[in-house]
Amino acid sequence: MKKALLTLSFLAAVVFAFADNNGNSANKNKSNETVSANTALSISGKVIDFTSGEALAGVEVAIEGSTKKVHTDFDGNFKIDNVKPGSYNLIASYISYKKSFIEKLDIEKPNQELNIKLQSAN
Repeated sequence: MKKALLTLSFLAAVVFAFADNNGNSANKNKSNETVSANTALSISGKVIDFTSGEALAGVEVAIEGSTKKVHTDFDGNFKIDNVKPGSYNLIASYISYKKSFIEKLDIEKPNQELNIKLQSAN
C-alpha cells in the first residue's frame, strides 16, 4: 500500500513539475510563441482640417496596394485593424480636399496613433 501511494505521489509531482500555470504541458507552449509572432496590429488616428483644426467625418483612409480602407467617424477618428508589422503607404482622401499621402509608415508597435491634416483644394 505504501509503495502504491509513494508511486502515485511521485507521478503527481512529475506531472505538476512539467505543467505550466494553465495546466498545459511544456510542449504545448511552442504554439503560443507562433501566435505572438504573427500578431496583427492596428493603425488608428484622427483626420482634421489643416486650417481650422476641425475634425473631418467621412474621410477615406486606405493602405496603398491593398483592399484595407476605412472611413472616419463623426469625430474624425479611424482605425484599420489586422495590419501585419511592416512599412506601408497611407492615402487619405476627401471631397474638395487635396489627397494626403503618407510614405513609409512603419507599423511595429500595437495600436499606433496617427494624426492627418488635410488641406482644402481651394
